[in-house]
Amino acid sequence: MDNISKSFSKNKFNKNKGIENKFNKNKFNEDLFSNIYNTIVDYNLIEENDLIAIALSGGKDSVLTLHALNSLQIDKNFIDFDIVAISVDEGIDHYRQHGLDAAIENTNELGVELIQTSFKDSFNYKLDDIHSYFKSGCIPCGIFRRNILNKTAYEIGADKIATGHNLDDEIQSFLMSFSRGDTFKFSKFGPKLNRIHPKLVPRIKPLWNVKEKDVGMWAIANNINIHFDECPYSSESLRSKIKGFLNKEEVNNPGLKENIMESFKKSFNIETKIANLNECKLCGEPCSADVCKTCETIKIIENSK
Repeated sequence: MDNISKSFSKNKFNKNKGIENKFNKNKFNEDLFSNIYNTIVDYNLIEENDLIAIALSGGKDSVLTLHALNSLQIDKNFIDFDIVAISVDEGIDHYRQHGLDAAIENTNELGVELIQTSFKDSFNYKLDDIHSYFKSGCIPCGIFRRNILNKTAYEIGADKIATGHNLDDEIQSFLMSFSRGDTFKFSKFGPKLNRIHPKLVPRIKPLWNVKEKDVGMWAIANNINIHFDECPYSSESLRSKIKGFLNKEEVNNPGLKENIMESFKKSFNIETKIANLNECKLCGEPCSADVCKTCETIKIIENSK
């Protein structure tokens, strides 16, 4: 369980301290889902007859995305659209199975189809077997996950992929790109990405304006089966360091994250650049070079064995 969830669990639901009655769960849920729905409507994330593929890890963010889109789908006052969930087993022993179990339980509860995939089935490698070949296990994981999610969504005819990226994630991603001088990735900032290649399914981020803390509060308050454990490889990443810094400063300066987000919105009017994409000469997937990152990663693994 992450620090945010631990803190909420101890402070909000400690009956001995009499704090539980101060929390209005219904009002909290109403405000949270209104936030998500407003983002969807304001940025036109979902269109008539869309098939939305939800990237479902079983963690709190993706499960909230699943519940929010399911709630909107059955709302007779909203447009017609369909949802399906896709789970990817990266191959991390003593970690991933709980997330898969949570994904299965939540999709079964809501009656949503779940497509299960894995690194092993797609590439014949588990992340546990290859992480040591890279500076961070997050490098091959991110590349392989994006590849599998996109290919699966494309094969089933999905119009968009919904991810669980929240406000904290967006700030972290932007600061990561900023610190690396990777201005090209600034174009990925925002709740909706356009289709830049026929084989690339565009992403949407319904939780774009939701704080990570609120996601954890929702899961605990509503007794949702969620995989709270931190990935054992996450501490190796730059994202983890930036996340730790922001969380620490938020405690000292409440509202810091929201202020950063508002600053990004006002300061950066990023126009999506016209992508000059090829198709990988090895696998045929869209890429900006002759060979895609997935095939490059597989080559690194094969040369390192």
